[in-house]
This record gives sequence, structure tokens and C-alpha cells, in this order.
Amino acid sequence: MNRIKGLFRNKQTDILTIYFTAGYPAVDSTRHIIQELDKAGVDIIEIGMPFSDPMADGVTIQESNQTALQNGISIARLFEQLKDIRDVTDKPLVLMGYFNPVFQYGVKEFCSKARECGIDGVIIPDLPMREYKTIYQPFFEANDLGICFLITPETTEKRVREIDEINTGFIYLVTSPGVTGRQVQFKNNQVEALTRIEHLHLKNPVLAGFGISNNESYKTVCKYVNGGIIGSSFINALNNNTQNISDNIHQFVQSMIL
Repeated sequence: MNRIKGLFRNKQTDILTIYFTAGYPAVDSTRHIIQELDKAGVDIIEIGMPFSDPMADGVTIQESNQTALQNGISIARLFEQLKDIRDVTDKPLVLMGYFNPVFQYGVKEFCSKARECGIDGVIIPDLPMREYKTIYQPFFEANDLGICFLITPETTEKRVREIDEINTGFIYLVTSPGVTGRQVQFKNNQVEALTRIEHLHLKNPVLAGFGISNNESYKTVCKYVNGGIIGSSFINALNNNTQNISDNIHQFVQSMIL
């Protein structure tokens, strides 16, 4: 069974997903960070595939992408780093990135290699749902890769229902307009959006991201959806002491779940 489906079969609440950029802060950091996130008790590990123009991301993730690219990371090199990753973790692993590098690599080849490495799902924010359905869906299905589409507070119920029908991983709820890394104060409009999605009783699990930066915001979204996705604040935590990344990771995760 796909590990994402297995996770949500056994646990429906307080799902903690941590995002980090592959090849950051060093090109060979990827495996170590995954291993430490596993030990720290994270539920899902989201691995960012660096791209030169990450349009949905704020300054923190943009800069980590630039550093990773300068370090020499690429999709091919990332797959090389992940080839034995199931030796150190059995947690669901999700690749997140933009369509251009995936297209250049070859979508069919990308899906096959991802499965070979033990990847469970993919988030590609700029892959249109219609294009996915008409061209690429068979490649994902053949390799048991969960596709995770994004919705926002402004997404119509009709559109949300359409996404819920084709989605095979979890649905990524963007909590507010803008890019990643913004500090979100969950006011009435955000809470109303979370409540609206909660009341739709979707068949796919829903994880909320963008602006989830501390225990308070993480616990808030967990009241309404299955869990939260944290990225920029984790990358900032990695930068606190690059000589002791393991301690940074464990301290950060504990600060979220306690």
C-alpha cells in the first residue's frame, strides 16, 4: 500500500509534514535531514526539488533553492541520493517542485524513477489538473504515486469537488493568498476557509500550508483539517547552527508537537 494512504488509514489528526529543500544547506544534506526528521517523529517528509523560479515560494525557500542549485543539485542527483533512502526511513516521502524540471527530465521517466526510490507522492503546483488528466495521469497511476493538488480559500466548491475526485495523495490547502513564508494570523477569514473545507467532508485528507510557522498556527489548522505543512520556518531553523543540524531538527519538531 502507498505509505500516504497507510498513514491516513491509521492516523487522521495532527499530521505533521515538514518541507525542506534537497541539497540545502549542503549538497549532501538530503539523506541526513530525512533520517533526522524520521527520528524526530515527523509524519510526512516533503522534499523540495530546487528550481530557479519557485513562483509560489517566498524569500526563505527561494534562497534555499538558489543555494541548492549552486551546490549542484538536480533531479538526477536527487534521485541518486534517494536510491537507498528506504534503508533509513519508512515515513511517507513526497517530492514537491515545479513542472519545468520534471518535464525536462521526462514525466514518464520521473515517475518511474520516483517509484524506484520509494517516493509516495508528488506536489507540482503549476501542473494544471486538465493536463494531468489528459496526458500524465497514467504515468503516476502506474507507479502508485499520489498526486497532491492545491486549493485555496477562494477555490469554488465545484472545483474542490473536481480535485477531490482525481486527487490520490492529500489535498494541499493554501491558507492565504501570497507566497510561502508569510506569517499568518488566523483571523476570521482564514478560520472560515478552514471550516468550509472541513464541512465539505472530502474523501481525500487535507493538509494546510503557507504561513504555518509555529506551534500555535500548527495546532490551529489541526482543529479543522488533518494536519499542517511547515517549510520556511524549518529552513530558518536549519540555519541557526549549521554545525549541529541534528539538534536543530529535533528541537524544531519538538517545538511543534508539544
